[in-house]
Amino acid sequence: MAIAKIIQIVPRVPPATDGVGDYALNLARKLRQDREIDTHFIVGDRTWTGANTLEGFSISKLTSSTAKSLSFALSQKQAEAILLHYVGYGYAKRGCPTWLVNGLQNWRDFSPKSQLVTMFHEVYAAGEPPWTSAFWLFWLQKKLAARLVQLSDRVLTNKKLYSQILNGLSRGKHLDIPALPVFSNIGEARQLSRLSERQPWLVVFGGRNNRKKAYLESHSKISLVCQILGIEQIIDIGTPTGLSLSDLNGIPIIEKGKLPKDEINRIFLKSRGGFLDYNPEYLAKSGIFAAYCAYGLVPFNAKGSHLEIDGIKSGRHYLVANCSLELQGGMNELQAIADRAYGWYQTHNLASQAQVFASQMSLCHSL
Repeated sequence: MAIAKIIQIVPRVPPATDGVGDYALNLARKLRQDREIDTHFIVGDRTWTGANTLEGFSISKLTSSTAKSLSFALSQKQAEAILLHYVGYGYAKRGCPTWLVNGLQNWRDFSPKSQLVTMFHEVYAAGEPPWTSAFWLFWLQKKLAARLVQLSDRVLTNKKLYSQILNGLSRGKHLDIPALPVFSNIGEARQLSRLSERQPWLVVFGGRNNRKKAYLESHSKISLVCQILGIEQIIDIGTPTGLSLSDLNGIPIIEKGKLPKDEINRIFLKSRGGFLDYNPEYLAKSGIFAAYCAYGLVPFNAKGSHLEIDGIKSGRHYLVANCSLELQGGMNELQAIADRAYGWYQTHNLASQAQVFASQMSLCHSL
């Protein structure tokens, strides 16, 4: 029997495809398993469709995107803490969920002793071109983020840069804001085999648009990775891209489509490397990069950075697939990179993050 109950507010949960929802569900599982903390989900997207329970977790869907609807839903459930997963665009089309912040303010006025912990998956949009709505609404997004920081008892995020921004918005209220790179939403390897013992497979995994971009814009880079790893088969996992994928420079591409976690785990454990095309400054936010690291693959990214960002450094935790890529140490050097990537991941794996969240919600019970 659970010794604590919390509410997690999310935009969506499965069966919807949503990275934040997957993150929250994985966290809920681990909190229940390791900490005996039960979760009730409040889904903020009123268009979401699904059952009122998921893996034993109860779910309430807001009937309208209003402060009144949220504060009423919160008042109906007894909980030691509320964990808000904040990403502006998950709760409002233009990234300005004023109703969400107002609803939490109303709830706070009537429940001053309750705990509100906010995980900022995003803070606000900045530097957007002037023809986008984000450019003109930046001030409102920032104002809402600042209000939310002030409302929250504790704040977490997934990137050091965000931690610094939130620290400034808090005006001294939050001096230590943990920055936790995302964990793998498809599980974590319990035991690894060395690359030399694995199949000569390269995985291209992730969302449809990310993979489509990789094939269209990084065709030659994927080919280079295949040469370096001695790849005999490219395994494509995810919603079909719509491209005619059969082979890449003679190397067959096996389109697996969407797969259950167990099958993805099996393929990852047998593969040597994983490819992605992602902004290197935001790899700590990439669930794809996290999954490659968690299963001991060599991560290859289409781009690199000369800086160490969030503990990740090009050439140390991943390789940049470009024409200047040279490996003097062969398979041993590749193994060292895979090991370092795996080691970096262990510092913020799911178990350690569940511990941090429990602590932030003042729910660290000795079991």
